[in-house]
Amino acid sequence: MQKQGTVVRWNAERAFGFIRSPGTPADVFFHVRDFQGGGAPREGQSVSYQEIHVGGKGPRAMAVQPVGAPAVTAPAARSAAGGSKKAQAPSPRRPQPPRAGRSGASPAFQGLAFLLMALWLGMLAFGAWNNRLPWWLLGAAVALNLLTFIVYALDKSAAQRGQWRVPENHLHLLALAGGWPGAWFAQQILRHKSSKTAFRMLYWATVVLHCAGLAAWLLRGGG
Repeated sequence: MQKQGTVVRWNAERAFGFIRSPGTPADVFFHVRDFQGGGAPREGQSVSYQEIHVGGKGPRAMAVQPVGAPAVTAPAARSAAGGSKKAQAPSPRRPQPPRAGRSGASPAFQGLAFLLMALWLGMLAFGAWNNRLPWWLLGAAVALNLLTFIVYALDKSAAQRGQWRVPENHLHLLALAGGWPGAWFAQQILRHKSSKTAFRMLYWATVVLHCAGLAAWLLRGGG
């Protein structure tokens, strides 16, 4: 069924979005591969599309294109509308909230990360006990890691809503200052910034620099 609507949400990171149409009660899901206009979709853009319903899920848009563009026939949409199960497009899955405790890291890598965190905590405790670090620094480290986790969560929410993002260098500065354990847990639990190779490499560079700097300070006797 040919309809018109407005793109009300577009997730550039995951390459999907939703269209709102006066003729459909629920927002209509569409993927970037269903968009046939030039460039990427944008929120507020008026589009025409073919609406299909498959698998008992919510409505899906096929052959999405900006209003005024030449009409393009979508064979998959015609087949799905005609009831041909072999040609039906797969039912879209709505994004699910991340499950607490679910981690994308391997058990061996998790063990290495936890060992490094234990050594880091040991260095902080050693420094405080021997008056090479102030005791308040332990509380500040806990607060910094909570702040880092919250900043990651806000950045993930902004990415999903297409809003202003936290610059990556700010995330790296938090890790370098000592918030790297909170960043690691955020990457694993929220599944945010956990698959971007360049970001991960720079993140681990900040971990090494921070731990090396802390160790050097303790070996010097706290200055």
